[in-house]
Amino acid sequence: MNATDPTLAGRALRVAVLSAAHVHVASYVRLLESRADTEVVLADPDGFGDVPAERTVATIDEAWTAFDGEAPDAVVVCSDNAGHKALVLEAARRGIHVLCEKPLATTVEDAEAMVDACANASVVLMTAFPVHFSPQVAALRQAVDNGSLGEIIALAGANNGKLPAGRDWFTDPEAAGGGALVDHIVHIAEILDSLFGEPESVHAVANGVLYGHTNDGDAETGGLVTLRYANGLIATIDCSWSQPAEAPTWGGLKLHVAGTGGQLEIDAFSQRVDGPGQWHPFGLNLDALLLDAFLEGVRSGETQEPSGAVGARTVRVVNAAQESVRTGAPVALR
Repeated sequence: MNATDPTLAGRALRVAVLSAAHVHVASYVRLLESRADTEVVLADPDGFGDVPAERTVATIDEAWTAFDGEAPDAVVVCSDNAGHKALVLEAARRGIHVLCEKPLATTVEDAEAMVDACANASVVLMTAFPVHFSPQVAALRQAVDNGSLGEIIALAGANNGKLPAGRDWFTDPEAAGGGALVDHIVHIAEILDSLFGEPESVHAVANGVLYGHTNDGDAETGGLVTLRYANGLIATIDCSWSQPAEAPTWGGLKLHVAGTGGQLEIDAFSQRVDGPGQWHPFGLNLDALLLDAFLEGVRSGETQEPSGAVGARTVRVVNAAQESVRTGAPVALR
């Protein structure tokens, strides 16, 4: 679509949230329900039953006609990672716009098939990277764009977190597509993609020492990824589940950038009040900004960033990192 859809003018958008599997579901549902311009239904086919929602249906099939028999205008896909492809392809088949949780898919082939299906159906496909909208990340983009840091030589990123709890599929390599590499490479990979494009090669190491994940079939809990770019830039991503269970927050995302003209360090979740045993965030709600962009795309028919295409490129980085861990050697992307 290249123009505003006239069928959406003057009415609330019908949005179905498909699955309650992901930890961001409660935030998405709460934010969507708080808007005057959306009607919302949550499909909970796995019966989690712990996400507050004004309207819930038990199956995905019901969600396709949950609005008095009418189809949703848009869906937010929040299943386990392995379930993303089927839901996105079905939405595309029905001509419904999609916001899909990260990672977009567990394989490059699946991610590219999803992007192609949505493009062929002329529906919006976005990937849920809320940190894309962080003002700290925007400041980094501006500094790179205006050259105030000179030539960027190196970048060190850390997206650490606690071992995911409450949703066991996160640590099931089949349902999640892996472990910490899958969970925590993609956010920084998306930021790097917006700054420098795709890397030339990926080299990664990983293990399961943290939390005792040392048996075959366990999800890796720690990882370090090195990206090399054609211009000589080197970037690293610490993607480990290294926050202890008693930490005051789930984790965070930090980037340190070194250039010939200066250095810049950002903390995407620095806006907080340190309380006893818990950090209380304030400032912009990045999930809300993500939903704003998606709903704007639904009404206009124009895909907003972060798109499905960048989601697919970050899956390429993740899959290359996994291959590097298996072989012990760098993996070329170009």
